Amino acid sequence: MATFQTNDGVVIYYKDWGPESAQTIVFHHGWPLTADEWDSQMLYFLDKGFRVVAFDRRGDGRSSQVGDGIDMDHYAADTAELVDKLGLRDTIQIGHSTGGGVVARYAAGADKGRVAKAVLIGAIPPIMVKSDDNPEGTPLEVFDGFREQLLKNRAQFYHDVASGPFYGFNRDNEESQPGIVLNWWRQGMMGGAKAQYDCIKVFSETDFTEDLKKIDVPTLVMHGEDDQVVPIHDAALRSIKLLRNGTLKTYPGYPHGMATTHADVINKDILEFIRAN
Repeated sequence: MATFQTNDGVVIYYKDWGPESAQTIVFHHGWPLTADEWDSQMLYFLDKGFRVVAFDRRGDGRSSQVGDGIDMDHYAADTAELVDKLGLRDTIQIGHSTGGGVVARYAAGADKGRVAKAVLIGAIPPIMVKSDDNPEGTPLEVFDGFREQLLKNRAQFYHDVASGPFYGFNRDNEESQPGIVLNWWRQGMMGGAKAQYDCIKVFSETDFTEDLKKIDVPTLVMHGEDDQVVPIHDAALRSIKLLRNGTLKTYPGYPHGMATTHADVINKDILEFIRAN
């Protein structure tokens, strides 16, 4: 099992597949998941000749179940340390949901030459929570409800999320896929409860407005139009206006977890973006 230790002593688990000479894609998972969220993408892009890297964020999965350092600055710093450890340059940084926030924070401050392109999938930027400055955001009470349910019965809460809005299995025309639900639940339950509890505030209240403005590499913003977790009108449709070099691609009827339920479509669109001049 490949791991490295950060400067503040946190052990981070990562996967690193493919030839060292190939262009590298770094994947960032959503809350409360792990690098395993990207299995379909890693195998697909490995077959296309890329080097693929994914890691469990601090507090999640097989990484240290830390009790502090759960914030975007630490997540981005961990990313920078891994990229530096592996000697990566001209990477493609891809993030889903909370992982999209990590990509935004990292890419905005990365050393020159480290990031060639970025992809945000169902991503949380610019900011989720409703406020006077963000009147169309999600009310704080919704995230308070997440915290309450996690404290009451984390296992049941995670099963309900995966079998319902995350993949759109609560829609009348969608048939649930038990294997996908159980795999989401498995990943969530691997992580530390405190880190996952603290991360609810991180993914809902972190403001990425200035990060998005600083990103100068080509950035693909992908979002499902039926995303019930990160509503498109307060995320992708606002992010694209802040990016210097952004491309927006939306998907009618697709859910938050579309990279899993519609991997065949999403993978091909990412590949087209990567290969474009």
